[in-house]
Amino acid sequence: MTTASRTLAEFAISLRFEDIPAQVVERAKTCMIDVIGGAVYGSTMPWSRMILAYAQRNGAAGKCNVFGTDARLQPPSAALANGAFAHAFELDSMCQPSVGSHPGAALTPTALAVAQDRSKSGKDLITAFVAGCEVMYRIGAAAHHSSELLGFHAPGLLGVFGGAATASRLMGLDAGQMANAMGISGSLCSGLLEFSKSGGGMVKCLHLGRSNEGAIVAASLAADGYTGPPAIIEGKFGFLRVFGRDPDEARLTEGLGSVWHTMTTTLKCYACHSTSHVPVTAALALKEKHRISGEDIESIRVAGSEKLVSHHAIHEPQDIAMAQYSAPFNVALTFFRNPKDPAVFCMESVNHPGIRALCRKVTLELYENAAKGNKLASRVTVRMRDGREFVEALEYYPGMPQRPFTVEQLREKFNILTAALPQERRQRFFEQFLALETAANVADLETV
Repeated sequence: MTTASRTLAEFAISLRFEDIPAQVVERAKTCMIDVIGGAVYGSTMPWSRMILAYAQRNGAAGKCNVFGTDARLQPPSAALANGAFAHAFELDSMCQPSVGSHPGAALTPTALAVAQDRSKSGKDLITAFVAGCEVMYRIGAAAHHSSELLGFHAPGLLGVFGGAATASRLMGLDAGQMANAMGISGSLCSGLLEFSKSGGGMVKCLHLGRSNEGAIVAASLAADGYTGPPAIIEGKFGFLRVFGRDPDEARLTEGLGSVWHTMTTTLKCYACHSTSHVPVTAALALKEKHRISGEDIESIRVAGSEKLVSHHAIHEPQDIAMAQYSAPFNVALTFFRNPKDPAVFCMESVNHPGIRALCRKVTLELYENAAKGNKLASRVTVRMRDGREFVEALEYYPGMPQRPFTVEQLREKFNILTAALPQERRQRFFEQFLALETAANVADLETV
């Protein structure tokens, strides 16, 4: 029978580099460069070092670069480590409108590991990335991004499916095998949001590590003839109905091959959850415009989406991951620190008396007059101790599709995140990846 998995697999297998519009190619390269920079920064975190130690103890040596290290591992272990690094510090890309997918962290570790292991070209890598991105976005869109309302962490769920399409493409699987890889993926997706409520935030990055590892496991097993449920996406007990509510199956294939959801990729400016980015940008504008100091603020009101209010009203964060998920903390931090520096998202800031006090004074509310269809739009109202009140309303922040990074903005962020590496090495990597489509063998490119 014709299933969604089969239709998506046939698209992903038949996609040619020449079919992809130039702007989509550029967005895919930008997304990969951005997330690799974030992974290099993430590799320095204590929780990332634990993942690396596990991967090295239990994974065989191979050809695949582990970002920010000199380690070389087999594809599943490299993808596990790199996926966890990429999502280790809230620096990786997502999509706007959001459907819960994180294309950079979910696809790049898988794509690069398989491409390095199999000596694929730059065009092969880009094509596989775009194929996976299109598949992954459509599954999230069909689920109406409803999985997180049920307590699941969407990137860990969706990433395996998109990654399986990417890995299958690079491994040379046929459409039937790729459909089986997605069927297998349904047994490998996971992730719960409890870390945002009671702490234990290290597990958050593991969700993307496991999704990348699972994608390669699924594609590898499918290549050997292992099968999975053909209707894993739309079936009675398939993804859309188990991990979501009120699915719209038409969105699984709507505009396939003509509408490019890769263009929805959104890069981050700050090392915090995406729902905080517009409020933080607005708070930063107020801080700079009116020379506001955190100690002089009486209260702050942040108007935003239903999800901002229901999931991110965390006034007493217990660890860094919980703080990065907290809209009150991220806005309060902005009036004491420079949020563009990822190093300020640290336990010293979490425990800072002034930041914690201001965090308790931040109220979240629904943005009743927000622009329709933009769930990230926010309005920040700051009331000063002397009675003055300042308001800033914004729809977008730099990095969103409506305000995409320039090459120089991308380079600036990449250089900040990879500052610990030799300058010549990171510059060579950046320039080579900008021209990725000209690479005959990805394994020959500079690594970071």
